[in-house]
Amino acid sequence: MNSGKRLLRWASGIMLVLGAGHLSLLTLAFREDITGWVDQGMWAAVPLVFPPGDAVRTVEHLQNEAVFWGGPGSFAVPLILLGCLIWHLAGRGVAVPAGIGWGLAAWCLVGGVLLVPSPFFAGTVSGALIIAAARKGDLPG
Repeated sequence: MNSGKRLLRWASGIMLVLGAGHLSLLTLAFREDITGWVDQGMWAAVPLVFPPGDAVRTVEHLQNEAVFWGGPGSFAVPLILLGCLIWHLAGRGVAVPAGIGWGLAAWCLVGGVLLVPSPFFAGTVSGALIIAAARKGDLPG
């Protein structure tokens, strides 16, 4: 396996672990809230507007929103999908543009600075690996 392909496989592996780990930990920590969505019916389990007759949002309502935006509404799912795509492209010998790596690295750097301590910085490593693979340019073959 050439070095560019290896770098992309490592980058995608990091993304897969970050995304799947994020969803798994959230599911373990807040399983009551998530199972509550099923009990309430999945349609509008996390409404964007105040419930009828409520003047203020309750703590439970805010926690319900936080669990949604921290789980299925977060970037964990797109991160997993991007990791799968990069793994697939690396296997086919298709180069990933360096701009993808720069964007991922910038997003993870800002996220890591805003939310310390967090594993966001591991995503910066993933972005740097994509940039390095694009610079090597030895992917096909």
